[in-house]
Amino acid sequence: MSTATVPPAAPAPAPSRRTQALIALLDYAEPGFRLSLGGVRYADYVELLHARTAAGRAGVKIAFDRGEMEIMVVGATHERLKKIVALLIETWITETGGGYVPSGGMTHLRADMEQGFEPDECYYIQNWAKVAGTRGIDFTKDPPPDLAVEIEVSRTVLNRLPIYSAFKIPEVWRYNGSRLAVLLLQPDGSYRESSVSRAMPALPLGEVTGLLALADDVSLDFAAITRRLRAWARALPAPAPTN
Repeated sequence: MSTATVPPAAPAPAPSRRTQALIALLDYAEPGFRLSLGGVRYADYVELLHARTAAGRAGVKIAFDRGEMEIMVVGATHERLKKIVALLIETWITETGGGYVPSGGMTHLRADMEQGFEPDECYYIQNWAKVAGTRGIDFTKDPPPDLAVEIEVSRTVLNRLPIYSAFKIPEVWRYNGSRLAVLLLQPDGSYRESSVSRAMPALPLGEVTGLLALADDVSLDFAAITRRLRAWARALPAPAPTN
């Protein structure tokens, strides 16, 4: 009886010198570091994403928009603010009987559009049932997240809103540590600030900024913050059922 031998997989090609130099630069980059580059090929962007992962650079975010690339190193303040925004969203949905599927900071890629980005957090809320249990999301077929979160404690060079618009993200939250801006996608592809969340219309946005400020209270750890957010959400009137 003969047996077939599966040939070994070909080794991945070594990263280009430019990619290796960028990875080496990140060894010395401090939190808040940003680097903007122009004239970058989409293939080079994807190569850098893989090299970043292979090098274990978990605190590095990379955005790409048709030749323009921005690299950002996040720090403790950024991560703390990201966590409390996520905690508020998840607590409110859970305590008010809603449903969601979190997708964290997953990399959104579209080779056909030559664009990509990594939000700080993103959520399927209205469309959670369409992606629940999915191991991989294909943005050419699957719906985009209903809500994306961006923490902006340092000034960005690359305007990421056109990328979000191209991916048809209906709602983007931008939080800088003192102000939350809720931006809704318009029919013309632009974003407009709103006082009402499209993903969570019953959420009292007027109370949210004060709750997010709990992250700056040195007397509270996140277990205490979680308990406060749960108590707040449970005390709210039940959201009206949606059709």
